[in-house]
Amino acid sequence: MDFQFSEEQRMFERSLREFLAAELPTERIRGLWDSERGRSDALWRSLAELGVLSVLVPESDGGLGLDERDFVLLAETCGYAALPEPLVDSALLSAPLLAAVGGEVAQRWLPALLAGEVRVAVATPLDLLVADADGAAAVLLAGGSAGDDDGELRLLVAPPADALHRQDSVDPSRRLFSRTPLGGGDLIAEGDTVRQLWARALNRGALGAAAQQLGAAARVLEYSVAYASERKQFGRAIGSFQAVRNQLADVAVALEFARPVVYRAADSLARGVATAARDVSHAWLAAGEAARMAARHGIQSHGAIGYTWELDLQIWLKRIWATDALWGGRAWHSERLETAVFSPDVALGAGHTFDEGT
Repeated sequence: MDFQFSEEQRMFERSLREFLAAELPTERIRGLWDSERGRSDALWRSLAELGVLSVLVPESDGGLGLDERDFVLLAETCGYAALPEPLVDSALLSAPLLAAVGGEVAQRWLPALLAGEVRVAVATPLDLLVADADGAAAVLLAGGSAGDDDGELRLLVAPPADALHRQDSVDPSRRLFSRTPLGGGDLIAEGDTVRQLWARALNRGALGAAAQQLGAAARVLEYSVAYASERKQFGRAIGSFQAVRNQLADVAVALEFARPVVYRAADSLARGVATAARDVSHAWLAAGEAARMAARHGIQSHGAIGYTWELDLQIWLKRIWATDALWGGRAWHSERLETAVFSPDVALGAGHTFDEGT
């Protein structure tokens, strides 16, 4: 399978990377932690102007009409930059869901979302907490109750402040709220169609998390290599010591093995193949393992200073640890992958490597 990206896809990714490098230095990330809302409306509008929110929305609805293969590099870049804004969730979840529902709901909310004028949060069946509910003009709810997918999609407009209960996160950039009080809302779709929409949305969300883990791990590895090249002990850079060198090399190898797995999952979702769910769980697990290894060895390579909050490395470490608990966590994805692998009709092994959809 060919995982090479087109020049247009690479240019889109470069434009976002350059924008975030210029507009989101670590000082600004830390500054947002201390702000009341933890978000920047100006930054959100600028991201919308780049077209990132519109990637998976059909052209007929004002979007770019692209697919997951076009977005996976952008999600990876968001992880690399530790972007606090809920860009990946909006582009992969709320915008495509609104477009799929269509009708008056899409006409009312989609143009404003794509223009960066509002945020629409999503409360998923897999997670007990909903991110960015306080700054959202509306919240999309699965069934309107915590953890249950009963074939309903509801839209709760302007969730009341007294229903939002803030929960702490290891990552200060994440704004999490208990979703149990977020019941009610207007029923905007129901039935098997909604179940299919949620299944695809959950796969997209897990894919976005996996791609962000790749980006965050790559950033941690860069910090660690740079520090190991500069820090000296016994008159030598610590990166020349075999123990440190081998640990960082292990991270680099893990990243290189995880990337094609994540890209394959994006391709499977874009083409709608039967193995898409299996491929997404594989991607989530592979990227998570690489990211956790990067965090562990990153701290070790920095020594005692790696544990200090003032070190910018902590921004990405916290993001990795927080993301590792999202979209079902390791147990959920391991079980889904195990079920797929041990299915009696599964086609695995060298004889099926190049089969369509495997």
